[in-house]
Amino acid sequence: MAAAQRYRIETPPPDLDPRIEALVNDLIGRVADKWTMLILEALTEHGTVRFTQLGKLVAGISQKMLTQTLRQMERDGLVTRTIHPVVPPKVEYKLTALGLTLGAAFCGVWVWASENLEAVDAARQRFDQGRQV
Repeated sequence: MAAAQRYRIETPPPDLDPRIEALVNDLIGRVADKWTMLILEALTEHGTVRFTQLGKLVAGISQKMLTQTLRQMERDGLVTRTIHPVVPPKVEYKLTALGLTLGAAFCGVWVWASENLEAVDAARQRFDQGRQV
């Protein structure tokens, strides 16, 4: 939680390295998608998880989407994949230290949602009522 607090209060320096900006834009596009966030959450809560169990923990995800998302997360250094040489094959995934810190950084989104749920609901209701007139 300390890492999440630090990420919430720090702001980027004015002379930001363009490579950092490119990385942030790339990661936001990928990580902000629903499946990556849900996989991050499942692995944070359950630790090392087999592929099939992870599919059950992330409700509604197809096997193809789970595979694609995990491959991209592995490429980005967010998860490690361990293949155990048994029959049938046993494949496990867990968050890396990098993945854990990213999960902590996105903790701020959950805090914000918790603190602003009522305000967002009220705004949506006002908007929807205005559209029906």
